[in-house]
Amino acid sequence: MKCLLLVDIQNGFCPGGHLAVPGGDAVVPVANRLMAEGGYDLIVASQDWHPADHGSFASQHDGAAPFTMGTLNGQPQMLWPDHCVEGSEDAALRPDLDQTRIDTIQRKGLDRNVDSYSAFRDNDQTALTGLSDLLLARGVTRLDVCGLATDYCVKFTALDARAMLPEAQIRFIEDASRGIDPEGVRSAIKEMTQAGIAVVTSDTALSETRV
Repeated sequence: MKCLLLVDIQNGFCPGGHLAVPGGDAVVPVANRLMAEGGYDLIVASQDWHPADHGSFASQHDGAAPFTMGTLNGQPQMLWPDHCVEGSEDAALRPDLDQTRIDTIQRKGLDRNVDSYSAFRDNDQTALTGLSDLLLARGVTRLDVCGLATDYCVKFTALDARAMLPEAQIRFIEDASRGIDPEGVRSAIKEMTQAGIAVVTSDTALSETRV
C-alpha cells in the first residue's frame, strides 16, 4: 500500500501568501505529476487551518515581530505572520493543485494554544490528528512525504511518520518540496536521513512499478 502525503501546499505558503516559501509554487506541477503517474493507492493532503487568534501569530503577542522567538503555553515558539486562518483564501489549497486526486485532507493547527507543524500531532506531542490511525488501518507500507516547508512542517511530518508507522518505509521527495532557509533545509535533510528516512527524487518515485 503506497501513500503520498502532500504537506501544506496552500496559498499561504506560496508566493503572494502570508507566509510564502521561496519558490513554493514550483512544487505544484511535481505534486500533480506524482499524483497522476505515481501509482499511489492513497493520497493525503495536510492543511494548516488556524483560528484567527492562534498563539503562534506575532500579532497575538504585544510588541512582537514576526520571525522572532517568543513563548506559547510556556514553550519556546517561533512567532509567525498571521497565516492560513481557517476559511480564508490564504488557507486554501493551491487552485492549480489537482485536488480531484486527493482522497483525504488532514487539517492541523486548530488549537490556538499549541503550534502544529506535523500532520500527525501537535508540537507538544500530546494531541494526535488521527492520521497515523488512518494510515495504519489502511496498511500503508510506503509513505512518500513532500510539500512545504522542508525545514518545518515537512520535516516534522516525516519524523513523526517514522516514529508512528514503524513498519513502513518513509521517504522524502526532495524536488517536490521547498524550504524557508537553505541552511535549515540542509539540517532538516540530515536529520531525516539520520532517522532512517530515505531522500529520493520524483523521477525515482515515478520510475518504480506499483507495489
